[in-house]
Amino acid sequence: MPNTKSAINRVKRVKKQTLVNKLRRNKYKSALRKIHKLIEKKDTKKIKEYFPIFQSELMKIAKTGIVKKKNLSKKISKISKRISRINN
Repeated sequence: MPNTKSAINRVKRVKKQTLVNKLRRNKYKSALRKIHKLIEKKDTKKIKEYFPIFQSELMKIAKTGIVKKKNLSKKISKISKRISRINN
């Protein structure tokens, strides 16, 4: 148990931040699932609409540090290659 007032406040802040991080992580995973489903369906129209939104969501998450920026850039690159293969 925290004894000092600052330690008590720190525990409260960590709980709130944990919830925020979970929400961001869920948003990241759901965006990945959605783009993978669209790629499997080969629905090029919806992919073209969703891909810019997908990229911006992932970069927002990278900015917060939930997942590293280079890791997300690599994922975006791989997904864009898969999309280009569908179009050809």
